[in-house]
Amino acid sequence: MQVALIGCGAIGTALLELVKDDTGLRIAAIVVPDEFAHAARAVAQRLAPQAQVVSAVPAQGIDLVVEAAGHSAIEQHVLPALRRGTPAIVASVGALSAEGLPEQLEAAAREGRTQVQLIAGAIGAIDALAAARIGGLETVRYTGRNPPHAWKGTPAEQGRDLGTLTAETVIFEGSAREAASQYPKNANVAATVSLAGLGLDRTTVRLIADPAVTENVHQVEAAGAFGRFELTMRNQALAANPKTSALTVYSAVRALRGRVAPLVI
Repeated sequence: MQVALIGCGAIGTALLELVKDDTGLRIAAIVVPDEFAHAARAVAQRLAPQAQVVSAVPAQGIDLVVEAAGHSAIEQHVLPALRRGTPAIVASVGALSAEGLPEQLEAAAREGRTQVQLIAGAIGAIDALAAARIGGLETVRYTGRNPPHAWKGTPAEQGRDLGTLTAETVIFEGSAREAASQYPKNANVAATVSLAGLGLDRTTVRLIADPAVTENVHQVEAAGAFGRFELTMRNQALAANPKTSALTVYSAVRALRGRVAPLVI
């Protein structure tokens, strides 16, 4: 399978490292803006020497697109690929909190008679949550708990010194759509939970800076006619990006390998 990888940052590089020896998968293109082409070529030389570094997904010869670059990449690269009939895997699920983007993805996939897959990323039990929606889902709450340094560069820094926190501090509470708007780089899990369950406006989100934790802690609580469940995950952060759980990379690799594996669960 010929794969075009969009993005060569922390997630993209980690993905290349994990699949570099996979049979049946060939990273044929790495898609990055021109200003990042030099750095991407250095990564490609080490992890995917057969890949061409380009600024757009090639129109021919690509069997699958894998996105790991954010909102603008979905609009610029994923939508056109889908319209051409090339299936896609999207890692930046948080971008789908933007008004109308999920509908655009669905429409593009329909036009191209193909499919776009949103990966579960750093959270589990997405299959159970989606099934619960069918059986009757009434409430869903997601709580994200990260070390204070993971919230640097976000609105959490306004009015507080993250470096001096001595107790857990709720930095946000509201809807998943509001959370994604204010904390776009931390929005993937909340958006994934929302899209699998009750939607962005009916999913409650709490974000916490907690000096007592070293991992990224994700908790989902769901209840309804199906019953109820609680899930807590403590994920190690990706070394190159403390805002991202390493499990996000593993989820993307699992989805990619699932396209060529003879047995998939």
